[in-house]
Amino acid sequence: MILKVGQSLASSVDSTTVMVVRAPRADVSLTCGGVEMVVGKKGEGDGSAIDPAFVGGAQLGKRYADDEVGLEILCTKPGTGRLDLDGRALPLKAAKPLPSSD
Repeated sequence: MILKVGQSLASSVDSTTVMVVRAPRADVSLTCGGVEMVVGKKGEGDGSAIDPAFVGGAQLGKRYADDEVGLEILCTKPGTGRLDLDGRALPLKAAKPLPSSD
């Protein structure tokens, strides 16, 4: 799937929705709960159909990023499915450390 900045994506197996903050140039596979995410703003499903191997849950308001690929997404609605990029778990983006004030 070719992603675009500002695009909303929804899970087809639970309530997870995300917004693309930074999009890669290449075609990628973004999944939630082991199933490809679809364009839209409303997640479908209650999470009961998710394979236990793909449970992890996206957290509301958190960013997930893969700097190698150049993808960053923002979770706009949480769910029970784990976010994966090209078959591997998409990590939570770490906060930048603030400089010390001595």
